[in-house]
Amino acid sequence: MQTQFKQHILATSIAALLPYSAAQAQELPVKKPSEVVIHAEKIPAPNIDGVTQKSALAATSDVATLLRDVPGVSLYSAGGVSSLPAIHGLADDRLRIQVDGMNLISACANHMNPPLSYIDPTQVGSIQVLTGIAPVSTGGDSIGGTIKVNSPEPEFAAAGQGTLLKGQAGSFYRSNGNAKGGNFAATYATEIWSLNYTGAIAESGNYHAANDFKAAKLAASDKAWIAGDVVGSSRYKSENQSLSVAMRNAGQLLELRIGTQNIPYQGFPNQRMDMTGNNSEQVNLRYKGQYDWGTLETRLYNEHTRHRMNFGDDKQFWYGNAPGMPMDTEGKNTGALIKANLMLSERDKLSVGTEYQRYRMNDWWIASGTGMMMAPNTFVNIADGQRDRLGVFAEWDANWTAQWVTQLGLRYDSVKMNSGNVAGYSSMYGNPALPSSVPGAFNAADRQRKDNNIDLTATASYTPTATFSMDGGYAMKSRSPNLYERYTWASNNTMVMNMNNWFGDGNGYVGNLQLKPEVAHTLSATLNWHDAALSDWEVKVSPYYTQVHDYIDASSCAAVGKTCGTRKDGFQNLSLSNQKAKLYGLDISARKQLMSTSEIGSVSLSGLLNYVHAKNTVTDSGLYNIMPLNARLSLTQKKDHWDNTLEVQMVDAKTDLSDIRKELRTAGYTLLNLRSSYTWKQARFDVGIDNLLNRFYNLPLGGAYLGQGATMGAGVAHDTQVPGSGRSVYAGVTLKF
Repeated sequence: MQTQFKQHILATSIAALLPYSAAQAQELPVKKPSEVVIHAEKIPAPNIDGVTQKSALAATSDVATLLRDVPGVSLYSAGGVSSLPAIHGLADDRLRIQVDGMNLISACANHMNPPLSYIDPTQVGSIQVLTGIAPVSTGGDSIGGTIKVNSPEPEFAAAGQGTLLKGQAGSFYRSNGNAKGGNFAATYATEIWSLNYTGAIAESGNYHAANDFKAAKLAASDKAWIAGDVVGSSRYKSENQSLSVAMRNAGQLLELRIGTQNIPYQGFPNQRMDMTGNNSEQVNLRYKGQYDWGTLETRLYNEHTRHRMNFGDDKQFWYGNAPGMPMDTEGKNTGALIKANLMLSERDKLSVGTEYQRYRMNDWWIASGTGMMMAPNTFVNIADGQRDRLGVFAEWDANWTAQWVTQLGLRYDSVKMNSGNVAGYSSMYGNPALPSSVPGAFNAADRQRKDNNIDLTATASYTPTATFSMDGGYAMKSRSPNLYERYTWASNNTMVMNMNNWFGDGNGYVGNLQLKPEVAHTLSATLNWHDAALSDWEVKVSPYYTQVHDYIDASSCAAVGKTCGTRKDGFQNLSLSNQKAKLYGLDISARKQLMSTSEIGSVSLSGLLNYVHAKNTVTDSGLYNIMPLNARLSLTQKKDHWDNTLEVQMVDAKTDLSDIRKELRTAGYTLLNLRSSYTWKQARFDVGIDNLLNRFYNLPLGGAYLGQGATMGAGVAHDTQVPGSGRSVYAGVTLKF
């Protein structure tokens, strides 16, 4: 049945995605390769030409979901505003993700506050996604692609206009989870100055699956009743605000942006803890200047995060005499960038620059109760964590002819890491001053590390005709471990290991001081057929192959010289080690205008198909959380003020699994979604239905269900995957003034 389902996806998708062959050849200007840009005027999820409909703003509060239609992108499920994007099977810290040019870092043992959680979808101006070989100038210390999310560019009054005053307000409601929210934006500008404010709030209760996936019972002994179809710990509330002031003059722009975030709560169905607070303040100063010799860009930013975890409404709070388990994290992130684009000739451009990031983090757990398990001292998970990165890069672009463009890039990053002394709640965790104990051995070890990472890219783009282009190349990219991968230490306690889990698989983890940086070698290409005017049809085919040396993957504790406690609940206690991995696959995307008449309007078909195969070549096991074969088809009709879309999403069964993590299988499924919008003067109305047929399915990248009960104990079932959402009807309205 799984083979038949996979063949059905392939046959249906390819038949729809490849409707026409290439037309007659003509000269065509060179285009920039392997890049998807999503603009705010058409948010959120891009179709194959990089543009999507605003209607999805009413359907999501998670910026990561704006990427769901980008070929090669999949999403790790997490909290309601904190999904983690993956590109070609590489996710989280393996990607370079920037928000308004800031390289944000997840300050949490469970990665509950990833970079894309720090901006609301309604505050996004554009998203650039580089799923192929990302230029070295877009950032180092990553082996996957690059995602750049930017707020709208400052607006100024036109010459002679005097002043510009404009604004926008919107709200939405979603039936599943009783989700609701609103947003507001206002701009006041002259020809020289621009002042902008944006604010957004979103909240939701627990969402419902299409059917019962567990027994209806008390969420925990000290909690309320929870129905069998309710996905526990999926509620959230998020508040984001931003204020920017900009000045321009003679080709130069200076902008100061200040942002704040407050998340009072966010549940996580695949974690043993929930977020009980996340507060962030960001100050971001940038300068862009146009000169005779080229352009200059500089940026200086500072971000401070205060993060808290404990048990939310659906997880048991009291354990004996211990009222909860407070966990605190503080991260301080300072960065700077200087980049110059030098126009050496009509043919050649040289980009050079340097980038610096200084990151400090503390992760501590305040004592709870009076027993030795979580008292009387503060548990120090990571003390004075340091991760400093200094990078320099050079990139040469050459337009050899109207058909040939090449790019060569070289980057060096020095990554320095260190941490301070640690300690457990009590003597049962070991004496921190005694080298023979677990914390003592960590404290006595040399914890300072310096990695010298080299990135190299070589790409070319060839456009022989008006209806065909191709680009591709080779990249060597490097990534150093994060602080949690290297410096979490408590291998002698299952409870503590459970708390250090940024994977959502329910297992317990301990770090490894001996980890080396990952080094990935990638070959990729994109073949693009289209009509000469780029208005009727287009087909893109993108194969890729990546081999990762020193890939950081889960391993048994014994394999890295650690002794971890055994467990009988179906989950594992694991560490991390450098291994090897191989990933390859294919992305296909296409669009075709089917008809355009005065009676019906414009009707078009678009779609994409993604396939990735990923394996640990040391253990001959699948890598964790790899999206199975999937496809999406969209039939869109536009007429006058109306924009209507019927969407079919097909996902194959997930059978290539990470054995050591005891990853769960998921069955294949097909979903049907509808959305419609009506624009009238300064107003836009959106309605839609996700999962129209109320189909039950488990999320392939949803992780283990830990959304309710005594998640600190051994009573959580191992065999339950986080399910997807049942039917949800949503509506939204946006007013401009």
